[in-house]
Amino acid sequence: MTVSDWSDWLPRAVESADPETVAIWYLGCNGFVLKGSDGTTVFIDPYVGVGDPPRTVRMVPVPFDPEDVTEADAVLATHEHTDHVHGPSQAPILENTGATFVAPDDSLAVAYDDEAWLDDYDLSEDQFEEVSEGDTIEIGEFTVHVEPAYDPDATHPVSYVFEHESGTFFHGGDTKPSDEFTDIGSRYDIDLGVLAFGTVGNIADKETGEPVRTKWYNDENQIVEAASDLDLDRLLPSHWDMWKGMTSDPKVLHHHAKSFAAPRSLELVEIGDRVDL
Repeated sequence: MTVSDWSDWLPRAVESADPETVAIWYLGCNGFVLKGSDGTTVFIDPYVGVGDPPRTVRMVPVPFDPEDVTEADAVLATHEHTDHVHGPSQAPILENTGATFVAPDDSLAVAYDDEAWLDDYDLSEDQFEEVSEGDTIEIGEFTVHVEPAYDPDATHPVSYVFEHESGTFFHGGDTKPSDEFTDIGSRYDIDLGVLAFGTVGNIADKETGEPVRTKWYNDENQIVEAASDLDLDRLLPSHWDMWKGMTSDPKVLHHHAKSFAAPRSLELVEIGDRVDL
């Protein structure tokens, strides 16, 4: 059972918000909530698990209990890793709201087979929608384009571009720089983009338990390279706060980004913060 460190104030803040454009809350790790001016609410990669100590140890609060979420139109997953597809974090949202789970095939396989959401939760098969690169779907007031991502640790990662009358938002999941990003940057005018940022750490090997030099996310140069290729107006670094041994300080990115035309600014947020398009 999930226990929120912050009671239910964050779900209530999302529900009571009346944004003029699109409001975006950072949930820690790589999780976000988007709420449009007409009320459409979309979760991306929400995760409230604590990891798998001592290998992966959560370093930020659990900001909400999924059982407290009563308004959602969709939950999107970027790839199949447990901090992006996680039944206890996501299935209760689907169960309580009737939202649709949108994800690529390998992410759906986790929900269907590895975690058996349909057996353990009151869900129907029509709440699951498979997407792949090149697809476009409509979620309320958002037009969502499914684009490529490059994450060598994942089996089928994707990125998402959200178009809204107020602006365009990009979520790259745990992607590193990709050959496709220059094309994506030329096809969309991205106002705000999320890219995963972290450091290299000694993380216990799954099999032996011995510390192994591990790099899961972009370093300072990679995240700016990806943001530059995507031609982002604003870069929001994510994931830097989450795992013990992999955390970093996003303020250092000012130095790495200052000689590039893009990103034009950095949007540095902490868990629970809200930004707007």
